[in-house]
Amino acid sequence: MIFRIIGSCLLGVVLTGCSGASLNPLDWFGPKDDIELVTLEPKDGWDAVDYDYRGPIAQVTRLSVERASGGYIIRAVGNPPRLGYWEAELVPENDEVPVKGVMTYNFMVAPPPWATATSRPQARQIHVAHYVSDVKLGGARSIRVVGANNSVTARP
Repeated sequence: MIFRIIGSCLLGVVLTGCSGASLNPLDWFGPKDDIELVTLEPKDGWDAVDYDYRGPIAQVTRLSVERASGGYIIRAVGNPPRLGYWEAELVPENDEVPVKGVMTYNFMVAPPPWATATSRPQARQIHVAHYVSDVKLGGARSIRVVGANNSVTARP
C-alpha cells in the first residue's frame, strides 16, 4: 500500500515537470491563457512618498546635551501613553539649521500594532540619542526637544 502512494506521488511530480508535453497533469483540463490576471497595483504605480507612521511621544521627561568628539550627543527620555511604543528617533526640524538660535527636534515614536497595558511610567520610558556635529550646531544657543504635550530645552 505504501509503495502505491509513494509511486503515485513520484509519478505526479515527474509528470508535472513535463511542461511542454501533454503529459503535464496541470494542462489536462484546458489551457490557462484565457484567464485575466488581476493586480492591486495602481495603473500609474505607487507614490514615491515616504509616509512616516510615527507620531510625537506623549511627554518628554528629560533632556541632556553631552560633549562628544567633534560635536554633541543629545539624549532624551520620554513617556508614551502605554507600553509597546518602538522605533524612537529625534527627528530634526529645518534640516538641523538653528532658527533664532534654537535647534529643534521632534521626539517621534511608532505605536504598538496591538493593544497593550498602561503599566507604570518607569516601565514605559523610552530613551533616545542623536549626534550633532559642531558644524551643524553652528550658532545655536539652545536645543529643544518637542513632544505631543510639552517641550524641553537645554543648552550645549
